[in-house]
Amino acid sequence: MPLPFLTADRAFEAADDVTLPFEDHERWRRPYRPGPWRVGAAALWLLLASYVLFAAVIIALTGTLSAAATVFGIALVIIAGALRLLRLGVWVSAHGLRHARFLVTRTVPWQQVAAVRTVQQPVRWLGLPRTVQGQALLLVRRGRAVDELPVLMTTHNADFLARPAAFDRATDAVEAWAAENARG
Repeated sequence: MPLPFLTADRAFEAADDVTLPFEDHERWRRPYRPGPWRVGAAALWLLLASYVLFAAVIIALTGTLSAAATVFGIALVIIAGALRLLRLGVWVSAHGLRHARFLVTRTVPWQQVAAVRTVQQPVRWLGLPRTVQGQALLLVRRGRAVDELPVLMTTHNADFLARPAAFDRATDAVEAWAAENARG
């Protein structure tokens, strides 16, 4: 039984020439994949949420509904936090550059972006107070002081820890988007 979808030598159909969804420059997209540290942390939070949901079911069956609702609400907060953790990072589109952090998301239109550049500097290790020497991608905005440059991503954050090649590819992609769209 041949499996044509698993072979590399199959004939390509005319439908393969359709524009792929990631080629739409109007959609917000992350020009890199989330790193294993970020995905692993989100998976652990979702695992914890499953235990809390199981506890909510047990409490609902044996205790009061208000206590079960409280525990169910805690599980929903844990799930929302895990999903937000997966959405963190730098997103680009034809509209601008979006930097999503855990509680705050800031969008900068391309007209306000003067440059996006990679510099060697002390960076935080996994967002903790400890700093190590690494590289950071900085956003230079028009009309802003040079000393208040926001750090978009670093070599030691949850996406790029121990993955310097992935950091280089991601910074090249963001810099290319900036060079293409930040004219003005």
